[in-house]
Amino acid sequence: MARALTAYLNRNNVPERKPLQQAIDALKIPLTLDDGYAPFETSDYLPCTLDGEDAGFDLRFKDVAADVSSALNLGDRDAALSLKWGGDPREEAAAHVFCAALAKNFDALIQTGDANALLSVEQLLSKAKNALAE
Repeated sequence: MARALTAYLNRNNVPERKPLQQAIDALKIPLTLDDGYAPFETSDYLPCTLDGEDAGFDLRFKDVAADVSSALNLGDRDAALSLKWGGDPREEAAAHVFCAALAKNFDALIQTGDANALLSVEQLLSKAKNALAE
């Protein structure tokens, strides 16, 4: 199973840390982003705290290639956020919550790492909760 997600957004919708943290808080899952999160500058491991414990994931910002955009019908979404995590279920949960906030509040489309399937906010939150239950 791939341990990756890709979030596609319009470059202008990629949020700064504060509005993104507010969107995460509204999901009622206790995930806190590290103060080092910065759109288009973060390019490696993004530390997070999930329910008081360390969690995080690898985050990279990319431009969307034209062939990807047309194949997935991304509309004007021209930025991709690539998320990857290791075997820790907290890391998986953190990545899914991060993407759920992007999808719910910033018009992101979220693609699974092992298929061309797109995930809804509800699916992302369900996967996060399942990971936390492990």
